[in-house]
Amino acid sequence: MTRYHATPNGLVQFTAEEEIKKDNELALANSPDEKLKQIKSIRLQKLMETDYLANSDVTMSSDMTTYRQNLRDLTNGLDTVNKIKNVTWPTKP
Repeated sequence: MTRYHATPNGLVQFTAEEEIKKDNELALANSPDEKLKQIKSIRLQKLMETDYLANSDVTMSSDMTTYRQNLRDLTNGLDTVNKIKNVTWPTKP
């Protein structure tokens, strides 16, 4: 498939070197290590969304405690490509 750059003067076709670079970037983005980084980033965001509930002046429900623990444990055992691609996120209470 031919790829193009958008320029002020119209579309310009990728060079062979640019095609190789783009293919390598796409392969890296879909690698298991990169997917695991994405999972960890999303997990961190979800934990941060509920951090206020962990303050000492707030009583956290047991459902929320379980949810947060499940998020922390999410990457345990993600040792195959298939497991990484099929991760199941816990449901927020």
